[in-house]
Amino acid sequence: MTRKDEDMAAPTFTPDTGSEAPASPLGALSQLVQNVLDTGISLRRLGERAVDPETGEAVSWQYFQKLVKNPPASPPDPVQMRALAAALNKPYRRVQEAAAKQWLQFEATELSGYDEDVRIIVAHLAGKTAADKRRWRRMIEAEEQARREVDE
Repeated sequence: MTRKDEDMAAPTFTPDTGSEAPASPLGALSQLVQNVLDTGISLRRLGERAVDPETGEAVSWQYFQKLVKNPPASPPDPVQMRALAAALNKPYRRVQEAAAKQWLQFEATELSGYDEDVRIIVAHLAGKTAADKRRWRRMIEAEEQARREVDE
């Protein structure tokens, strides 16, 4: 890591829940799936979209149901995580981090694997108030939702 990269290290995109809502009893990946289901997308639709772009392997809608209702004892493998990312319309890295948090109680605390633009954006947000961060998060999520609706 270069000195410039060290200066840009900042927390990952872990949401600041603050006093917004009580912590969910679901694990991080299970909650990510539940959040998408809460937008009105069905389990079957997720299953249709859950195809690993590298191998073409698919994950069934039942796996999504299991993640939310009774998560398996072991985390998804990389093929499954790529398929989950495709279905959830989330970056692979986000799914990977959620799985690490749910099964390994590991939470990334710095940015790695992201380009300079992303690190700069996050560094700017790291200095914002909690209210500002929540506002920026809502704007980003609204943009993602609008893009998903156009894609469907």
